Amino acid sequence: MQKPLKSLCIVGGGTAGWMAASLLSATLRGSNISITVVESPDIATIGVGESTVPSMMDFIQACQIDLKEFIQATSATFKLGIRFDGWQTSTESYFHPFGRVGKDINGFDFYQAWLKSLADGATTRWADYSPSAIMAENERFMLRPNQSQLGQPQNWVLSNYAHALHLDAVKVGRYCRELCQKRGVTRIEATVKDVVTDDADFIQYLMLDNDKTISSDFFIDCTGFNGLLIDKKLKVGYDDWSSFLPCNRAVTVQTEQVNNPVPYTIAMAQAAGWSWKIPLQHRTGNGYVFSSRFCSDNEAIQTLVNSISGKMLNEPSVIPFVTGKRKKIWHNNCLALGLASGFLEPLESTAIHLVYKTLVHFIKHFPDSDFERSNEQLFNQKIDADFEEIRDFIILHYCTSDRIDTDFWRWCQTMSVPESLNKKIRLFKDRGQIEHTQGQFFTSDSWYSILEGMNIRPKKYHPLLDGFHRQGLANTLSENIKNIRETVLKMPNHHDYIQMHCQANKDLSKGT
Repeated sequence: MQKPLKSLCIVGGGTAGWMAASLLSATLRGSNISITVVESPDIATIGVGESTVPSMMDFIQACQIDLKEFIQATSATFKLGIRFDGWQTSTESYFHPFGRVGKDINGFDFYQAWLKSLADGATTRWADYSPSAIMAENERFMLRPNQSQLGQPQNWVLSNYAHALHLDAVKVGRYCRELCQKRGVTRIEATVKDVVTDDADFIQYLMLDNDKTISSDFFIDCTGFNGLLIDKKLKVGYDDWSSFLPCNRAVTVQTEQVNNPVPYTIAMAQAAGWSWKIPLQHRTGNGYVFSSRFCSDNEAIQTLVNSISGKMLNEPSVIPFVTGKRKKIWHNNCLALGLASGFLEPLESTAIHLVYKTLVHFIKHFPDSDFERSNEQLFNQKIDADFEEIRDFIILHYCTSDRIDTDFWRWCQTMSVPESLNKKIRLFKDRGQIEHTQGQFFTSDSWYSILEGMNIRPKKYHPLLDGFHRQGLANTLSENIKNIRETVLKMPNHHDYIQMHCQANKDLSKGT
């Protein structure tokens, strides 16, 4: 017998809370499940999640949001990947592009074909075969056209690039809040004073500071690091991953936009961590993620201030964090989301992705009033795997570095590495293979991009590629590079494209 839920209560607004309300209000439309957001006026959005990955575009589509309107409202720019400066050595840079790199050849992974071409004497870069990387290098951008509607033959270059957005996290929350209220989501402005559970540890109701209570069938905890429901009340515990990732603090500051925004994030290695630059239409977001074991707050602030361009729009603020995740992200009738579920440093811009991915898993495993334990356990296994995959990918950037110029980077030479990552690296070094399982976010091409950027090459390529005609392979790869460059150089400049199609409204671009 069906026992549907009748109500959902999202505790906490901000990016995570209003993203949840936006996706659930679109997905649950017609289900007669009421959605309420309890938002405290006293708690500000941290707002460091300003760089996203391509799944952000899936979120926008799933929420039935107009992309142009969203970009204008959030002062967004487009993002084709991340440029890493000074990670392998202090002077080298490389690019992690979104989308595909090259085209598979005769059923063989393109990376293997590229390795074969290098053995035959080619000197091309891995990035030369990435449409997104070449677009970024030339600061070109356009949304992918519908080629069938244009009556044009299919261009594989236009099908292979992918993009995300740089955006103002505070404005994302504001936009989603207005959208949700138009859709009938109830907003209550209040602070939760107490959480009341029954004997089975299910949340019954919340006590608010306005002397009112709110009950619900299910609660989503978006109360940030505090984890008011999932941790303070339900005490599910926390998996601390500090032994794998030493950075535990971030200092952030916003600056005036002094140059035209580029279509990529910059992640620059520093003496005790790394700093970021995220260009929006109206300003630049800057931050320094560092380890307090190797750097004081004052030193980090000074390092960040010395690296920025343009006038500071606010005072630098320091945010402490503990890398890891809740031992259970879904427990009984409570789901943790955003910072309440855990924290992985924003090196690969995965914070908003994890919000979306958690919601996708939750919708797939949406409960009824029976709250089957097997369903909850399967959900937790899936989201745990997502966190661990991203954790390992972030560790990869540190453990493969050759830098030994500071105590921090010398520590990385002997850092602890999970066996799951060790296995992946060993297979790659032996055979140039990355095992990718369904549902994982980072593709084999992403792994290849980081490993190549860190100057790690496998011992050999796939043996059957010796059957390829040498000149035929060289001609194919040369044609790929030509097609990419010809297509990219016909695209408009990134800044010009924004000005023409989705420039932020002047009144919306003011403030944060």
